[in-house]
Amino acid sequence: MSFKLIKYSFFFSFLLFILSCENKTSSTLSKKPKIAIAGLAIESSTFSPAKTEAEAFLAREGNAVFEYYPFLKEGSPQRKAAQWAPTLRGHALPGGIVTRKAYDSLVGKTLSLLAKELPLDGLFFDIHGAMSVEGLEDPEGDFIKQIRKLIGTETLISTSMDLHGNVSERLAKYTDLITCYRMAPHEDALESKQRAVDLLLDRLISGKGKPKYKAWIPVPILLPGEKTSTRIEPGKSLYAQVQPQTEKQGVIDAAIWIGYAWADEPRNHAVVMVTGDDKKAVSTSAEKLAQSFWDVRDQFEFVAPTASLETSLSYALNSDKKPYIISDMGDNPTAGGAGDVTWTLRELLKHKAFKTASGPELIYASIPGPEMIQAALKAGVNNKVSAWVGAQVDDRFAPPILLKGTVEAIHQGDVHAETEVVIRVGSIRVIVTKKRKPYHREKDFTQLGLNPKMADIVVVKIGYLVPELYNMRGDWIMALTPGGVDQDLERLGYKRIKRPMFPLDKNMNNVDLRTRFIEASDAQ
Repeated sequence: MSFKLIKYSFFFSFLLFILSCENKTSSTLSKKPKIAIAGLAIESSTFSPAKTEAEAFLAREGNAVFEYYPFLKEGSPQRKAAQWAPTLRGHALPGGIVTRKAYDSLVGKTLSLLAKELPLDGLFFDIHGAMSVEGLEDPEGDFIKQIRKLIGTETLISTSMDLHGNVSERLAKYTDLITCYRMAPHEDALESKQRAVDLLLDRLISGKGKPKYKAWIPVPILLPGEKTSTRIEPGKSLYAQVQPQTEKQGVIDAAIWIGYAWADEPRNHAVVMVTGDDKKAVSTSAEKLAQSFWDVRDQFEFVAPTASLETSLSYALNSDKKPYIISDMGDNPTAGGAGDVTWTLRELLKHKAFKTASGPELIYASIPGPEMIQAALKAGVNNKVSAWVGAQVDDRFAPPILLKGTVEAIHQGDVHAETEVVIRVGSIRVIVTKKRKPYHREKDFTQLGLNPKMADIVVVKIGYLVPELYNMRGDWIMALTPGGVDQDLERLGYKRIKRPMFPLDKNMNNVDLRTRFIEASDAQ
């Protein structure tokens, strides 16, 4: 546990002791700050033809919002420390650009719910930071600006983000406290959200209010998460520098955003932000982190070996380690890919090693195919089936596939896929879904009767492996496959990001990494 979290633990324990000693009158309760919760989270690839509609956000309203936050459960110190007003919080699987209709609907509903809770002392603004919306630049900046227009500038806003989000100057201005994850994979997601809430409560209850200074430094680097994982160097040591900066006198919090590489927008680049009450300490910490990031820019490499799909399969077939996991990176739905590119599946089905049932067992996860779902439900388990799968959204690299095989399993009721079936073709077990779904957990496979730990090869539409898959692997390689989140950034064809930008522009000199102080949210 960090020094600051220990400090907040003592703070809330003391607060609860004081509250327990007082009569629980309405007068006492009214002294608690009133804090709302709101936010929309998604990564949106502008290089994918997919579109994201409102229902994809699986939005929760009212007390259902608390389900996202174990640290705000009934009886927790944070829950008792304030009057909470959860409004709307939506979280969508990464995907394509959000339709303007969906954005306006979700933002409009959020504003309507917030209006019913006014006046507010604080707002916990829980976003990802990489949302793209049709016809709108900087959606999160627009969202928070609309919120400010409604709730006013005196309300304290604490923003929690993914480190793969983007921080525009507008977002930096209209928030007061801001933080992001410090780990990739994001094993500290809940810890980071709790930090945002704890800081908000601390500043409200102590009466310190808004930080006096917000340092914002854009760093002209745009790299994929698969090269910036904190599991390995230099990301591991870079992010290890963040916490010590927060322990300086006069510094509230510090954060490094890698940014989101698969959207072609001016705000997409790395950023360092530090907040606090001591101008020199805030500026020094921000510039140190920004310079440290810039100094190691040439050292970032893929978190695992990479190769073409053909070479990856060759390694897997010659390995005695099970399961040999191959990341099908180009169409990774956890980064914004459409999830229905059939290119990799087509190559697997053509491969002679998997033509017969006695071949190496390969699990492919997964491909959307509503037509196959209907056919499999009609045919039933252990029966033959034939139907089209994939390429309904992204057919740029390969057309739909007429999949012919045997139905081995049917599972219904999944929150993302809705219905999943396993179709066996030769020695390949293809997971087909009604709607796209990332496969992260062993349970995702076992509920379909599959044992991924015993399979020879598991091909997953993902980039770097999330912890459960990482711990499951016998060996692992990342295949450089095509799709909306292609790892070869140079062939994506950026037109709108700010240039020069590393690594697209190799020879960059005189980069300005000095502090830009962002004016306070209540500045006139």
